[in-house]
Parts: sequence; structure tokens; C-alpha cells
Amino acid sequence: MQKLKIYLLLFVLMLHAGSMLGQGKRLRPGGKPNIIYIYADDMGYAELGAYGQKKIKTPNLDRLAREGMKFTQHYTGTPVCAPARCMLMTGKHGGHSYIRGNYPMGGNADSLEAGQMPLPEGTFTIPKMLKTVGYVTGMTGKWGLGMNNTTGSPLNQGFDFYYGYLDQKQAQNYYPTHLWENDRKVNLGNTDFNVQIGLDSAKATDKGFDGYKGKVYAPDMMTKKALAFIEKNKSKPFFLYMPYTIPHVSLQVPDQYIGQYLGKFDERPYYGQNGYAPSKYPLSTYAGMITYLDDQVGIIMKEIKKLGLDENTIIMFSSDNGTTFNGGVEARFFESVGDFRGLKMDVFEGGIREPFIARWPGKIPANTVSDLISAQYDMMATFADMTGAKMNHTDGISLLPTLTGNHKTQKKHDFLYFEYPEKGGQLAVRTGNWKGVKLNMRKNPGAGWMLFDLENDRSESNNVAAQHPDIIKRLDAIVKKEHQTAHINEWEFVDSKMRK
Repeated sequence: MQKLKIYLLLFVLMLHAGSMLGQGKRLRPGGKPNIIYIYADDMGYAELGAYGQKKIKTPNLDRLAREGMKFTQHYTGTPVCAPARCMLMTGKHGGHSYIRGNYPMGGNADSLEAGQMPLPEGTFTIPKMLKTVGYVTGMTGKWGLGMNNTTGSPLNQGFDFYYGYLDQKQAQNYYPTHLWENDRKVNLGNTDFNVQIGLDSAKATDKGFDGYKGKVYAPDMMTKKALAFIEKNKSKPFFLYMPYTIPHVSLQVPDQYIGQYLGKFDERPYYGQNGYAPSKYPLSTYAGMITYLDDQVGIIMKEIKKLGLDENTIIMFSSDNGTTFNGGVEARFFESVGDFRGLKMDVFEGGIREPFIARWPGKIPANTVSDLISAQYDMMATFADMTGAKMNHTDGISLLPTLTGNHKTQKKHDFLYFEYPEKGGQLAVRTGNWKGVKLNMRKNPGAGWMLFDLENDRSESNNVAAQHPDIIKRLDAIVKKEHQTAHINEWEFVDSKMRK
């Protein structure tokens, strides 16, 4: 009897030890999780309920935040589309990135489609890295880093499968004539029309506004292809990159989403006078687009749960840059960037600070908030840490310790560096709570720094550069160290005195 009690005690202790070991594995998994990274387009920091939005409904993304971790000091690499995507995919900041601005090639018409400057052969990307440790890689959405017949094709940059827009100009229309699937043009059956031709406000009719609608809504197809990719690869580790075009203008969304907001806002028609497609109900349409995107996130979450992949899948959500200033979008009405200064194309906080949510049941503590200063070029290091992959040089750090609650082991950035050659040439550096900004450097290469204390001045309204020459000196040293000469002259604007 005594021996039986001893055996039972040993058995219980072994079970307890196994349970504790299992908890340890959950905190820092040794396996390879599925990774889904959902990327909005031109979504401001405060356009989700979880980040304070009051007028737009985002229940699924709010649930993602409740069941995961919300970051409050997360940044894109730069405040416009193509370079932000390049920095995300390659783990480089604006001073090292191959692509630093939007560089359009070709024109808007289908016959002139030529995409943006392509990533070169040999670029080390997140999907290439993950393939070395057994991942299947897929993309559904907007690429913007090279056409099908270039080195920048997603198939040449590590993706096993892709579907969506290759050319960002084509992505300005949510009812395009075609999308691309694995370097093959896929006809959608939509009528060809130019979203950049507006309506005469004195003659506009409902039929005129309806002329900017089509049969097949491109994001619907992106979600369907994403679901098919998940189903096909559910038994192996996969990386799914989902760069939706929403809420980038044009203002276009299925009518049922506009209907959710009709009558709630005092709005007037937008006729296309500031670019992109006209909209009879611009405020309702914009809100409806974000709610539509939220629904797509809910569909993906539901599918992952249905397939039993919930606890082995991390779902992340962010955006490429802040809210836009044109195309009928009213950032002030929705308080899209909260109390931050600037919008898309600005290196002020409103242009570069982004929502970032990560959910991974059992690994990421639910309903948690992190104020860790981080950037999208941290994703390469984070995914390498999660999967055991080896990475090349990166400007990023792994966020896995923070994500899994191991804050004591979390490395921190000495600084975040932003270099943006458009809108006059801009620089920004964040180091601790200090933020330095330089503007209009093409016309004024010797432009002085503006300096802001973000802890006490979130809106970057009080320039304290004159009071802190020591910080200014440090900012100059960071630029001198981090700026590498761009490979095209159009992107080279940093004062020669600040270079190595």
C-alpha cells in the first residue's frame, strides 16, 4: 500500500512537471507557428475602436486586441506605400532600404501598367527567410514592389503563391478589370473606367456615381484566395501576408457597408475634385470600408478557429502609413490620427505611428498593452526568433520577448530612423522620448532640427531644439551613421555634411 502511494505521488509529480514544461513551451514555443500578417493601407492610428475611434465600427479588430496585445508606440518604416512595404519585407529602415519612395513606372491605364521600381534579384525578404525553415508562403493583396516580368515579382521574392494587385496605380480602383495570380493576369469581368475622372457637380446624377462601381470587388477575391491558401496548407507551417488596399482611396465599397452609416453623418457628395473616384456619401463610404476590412479580419479569425489552428497561429495587424489627405477622405472628421500631427507623407507622428495588434492564444497574454517603441522593420527579427530561422543584416529587433510576456529579456532600440525623400525631403529620428524632425531639405540642405518631447508633447507642437544642443548633436551623429547613399539620385537629399 505504501509503495502504491509513493507511485501515485511520483505520477502526480510527473504530471505537474509535464504541465509546467508545457507552460514553458507555450511561453516560448519551440515549434513553428503559422504567421498571418494583415496590412491595411493608409489607416490612421486612431481609426479602430481599440485605439479610441468612436464613429467607425471595428468589432473584430477590437476583439483581436482584447484577445491579444495592443502596441501604442509602433511605427511604419516611412509614410507612403511602396517603401513601407519594402522596409517591412526586408527589415531595413529608410536609410538602408533599397526602395525609399514611390517610384511609378508606366501609367494608370491597363495598357500602361508597369508597376513600381522592382526589388532587385538577391534581396533577402521575410518569405525567403521563412522558406529556409519549411514554411509555405503566400500573399493576397497589394504588392507594389515589381511587376510579373521583373525581379520584383512576388514569386522571385520568396512567395510560393500570390494573388492581387502588382501595380499600386491599379490598386486605386477597387473594381479593376483584372488582378494577378502567380504572374498570370486574371480577368475579373469589371468594366474598364478611370477613377481619376471626376463628375461635374452641377450635372452629377445617381447614375454618374454608380459608374464607379463594378461586378467584382477586389478585396472579396483577396479574402477568398486567402481562405483557400489556409485550407490548402493547414497541415504545414505557413506565412500569409495580407496587404489589403483598404481604406486607401478611391472611396468604393459594396452598398451594404455604406448603408450601415447612412444618416449618421452630415455629409455632402464628393465629386472627385481632389483626385480619385467620386462618392455620393464619402463619410459613410470611408467608414464602411474600414468596417468591411474589419469583417474580413473576422472571417480569417473564424476560419483559423474552425480548422483547429487557433493556438498555433499568430495573427498580426498594422498599416503602412497614416490617413490620407485627398480623395474625399476627412481625417479631421473621424479624428483619424487622434491628437497626432501630420498625415500620410509626413514624418510627424500622424504619418508614421500605426496601430499594431498581435494575437496568439496561450502565448500572447490576452488584453494586454505594450508601450515598447517598435517598428515594422522589427518583423523580420521577430519571425526569425519565433521560427529558428537565420536572418541577414536587419535594423530590427525581435519583439518576441514582449509578445510572450518576457519583458526583462526584451532588447530596446537606441533609436528609430526615418528618411523620406518625397514632399521636400524629410528626416526623423526618435530616441527615447525625444523626436527630431527635419523638413524641406531639398530646398534647404542645412535645415535645422525641430525637437519634440513626445512624453509631454504628443502633438509635436512645441519645438525645444534651442534648449537641447546635446540632443541635436546626437541626432546629427545618428544620421551620419545610418544614411547610406541611395541608388538613384531622386532619393538622395541628405546634406553632404551629415553623411559619412
